Amino acid sequence: MGVLIDRDTSIIIQGITGKQGSYHALQTINYGANLVAGVTPGKGGQTVHGVPVYDLVSLARESHHIDASLILVPPPQVFAAGQEAIANGIRVVVIITEHVPIHDTMRLKSLARSVGVTLVGPNTIGVISPGRSKVGIMPGSMYRPGDIAIVSRSGTLCHEIASNLAKNGVGQSTCIGIGGDLVRGLGFVDSLRMFETDDETGGIVLVDEIGGTGAEDAARLIAAGYKKPVYAFVAGTSAPPGKKMGHAGAILRDTRDSAASKKATLKEAGARVFDSIDEMVACIADRHRDRT
Repeated sequence: MGVLIDRDTSIIIQGITGKQGSYHALQTINYGANLVAGVTPGKGGQTVHGVPVYDLVSLARESHHIDASLILVPPPQVFAAGQEAIANGIRVVVIITEHVPIHDTMRLKSLARSVGVTLVGPNTIGVISPGRSKVGIMPGSMYRPGDIAIVSRSGTLCHEIASNLAKNGVGQSTCIGIGGDLVRGLGFVDSLRMFETDDETGGIVLVDEIGGTGAEDAARLIAAGYKKPVYAFVAGTSAPPGKKMGHAGAILRDTRDSAASKKATLKEAGARVFDSIDEMVACIADRHRDRT
């Protein structure tokens, strides 16, 4: 059983009739994930790739059991879509959309926490349990089943690491893109806690970047006696101060936000920290060969 999702996870896509919603609905179906319905206000009664569309999440719930929602709507509509998913008791809500107003994210994060809903994102690639299911936009062909978990702020680096691990015979248990915004739902600490108790996860890759305090928060958890090996990579070594580097949260404000500072903090806590992805992949692959 994967972390957050598994083979039986029932999924809806909010915004399924849009260009991105329709495209990723087909990718979800082709991956073998259990996509049961879509929701777009005013489009109820239609179908997308054979998937029924409803006007409201509550109407979809009348006909389907729903575990997770993939939200693919424009930024101004994200709060309403997320609020609707949370109000209807969907336990995992994944927001792919970029440029969500920060106050909307804060409100959704508070709502989700108050009722025990796991909010992933916004500005995320989502979650994948390779070979079982995905609630996200990642290309499933880059991932393969195994025992290494990945939690990453960067979707692109998550793809690259998973693909390179797979080429070296190492698969993944669950991969979580926590998103690149400064304020987000699920973070490093909650992800690490879930992976620590997951029997199918033998080690964790943590991918951070400049900005925010995620690495520092994770380091405190690791230093307190984390039970599984953590392999860390921090992007942005050459980032100039004051420049936003791709993600809204990736901005180097002072030395505490720097890649060097984060790497030192993680290393001191007991994580294995690498200067390049190639070095990290080689280390994990060697460990895998030693175990087998």
